[in-house]
Amino acid sequence: MSASLPRVAVALAAFNGMAYIGEQLESILRQEGVDVHVFISVDKSVDGTENFLAGLALLEPRLSLLAVGQVFGGAGRNFYRLLREIDLAGFDYLCFADQDDIWDHGKVMRAFRLMTTREAAGYSSNFTAFWSSGKERLVNKAWPQRQWDFLFESAGPGCTYVLHSTLALALQKLVRGAGPHLLCIDYHDWLAYAFARSHNYLWVIDSWSSTKYRQHANNQIGVNSGWGSFWLRARQILSGYGFEQSRLIAEVVGMSSSPVTRLGLQGGRLGCLWLALQARHCRRKPSDQLLFFASCILLALLGPNRKVAT
Repeated sequence: MSASLPRVAVALAAFNGMAYIGEQLESILRQEGVDVHVFISVDKSVDGTENFLAGLALLEPRLSLLAVGQVFGGAGRNFYRLLREIDLAGFDYLCFADQDDIWDHGKVMRAFRLMTTREAAGYSSNFTAFWSSGKERLVNKAWPQRQWDFLFESAGPGCTYVLHSTLALALQKLVRGAGPHLLCIDYHDWLAYAFARSHNYLWVIDSWSSTKYRQHANNQIGVNSGWGSFWLRARQILSGYGFEQSRLIAEVVGMSSSPVTRLGLQGGRLGCLWLALQARHCRRKPSDQLLFFASCILLALLGPNRKVAT
């Protein structure tokens, strides 16, 4: 690794990724002004992803493929494996990467400069969703951060994240020492943001689009677009799933005794009413605050453990 350039570890989780992973890796390895090394963990695949990456790693010294054959069943668990196993010593930053996106060539360098200017330990950004039809849409995630937004949403998709080594190492320590509840948290990026904010690491959300976020039928999490995704998010709250994820995250990051957890997430029907009144502190985007308020009121009326048909 070059001693003069910022050294960046990239944690990439893959699963049946042959269709797009080559293009993604090319965009990562062509990052300007930084020295990158990509660590890849593959959820057991059937399309030749493991063999392709094993061959590529023999030719490209900036790639390291973790031992293959494990079944994770989801991106979150795959990323937790990466956080547990990769050696972050000697790296200045850590990025998360999906297998099917395309990074802007200046992504990491812009994050490095912005984080340095603002003395931030965590970075995420807007992104551009794109489809095979050629359609593209800029997605704005750079709404002002709120007091408790990190317990109810991530800072954007993990593929835009850049973590300073101080935050990355602390997060790695958390993951390595966490109990079985960790594996019940489905979203590694949400956990990373919640850990950073709850431990007073400064986080910046950039209004610039750093990543082209590919949309296709096999996305584990697609872009929030239109009334269909609006209703999906509402159902996640009404089913109790969203708040259960929030409770688990609060527990893992050490916020079980905080007012938002004790009075809100653990407060049953009255807790839902309490959260409704705190909606502007719990989500960043105004329309999401309104959805959050309405969902909390419905949960207070119907019961927080009510299941909504999907």
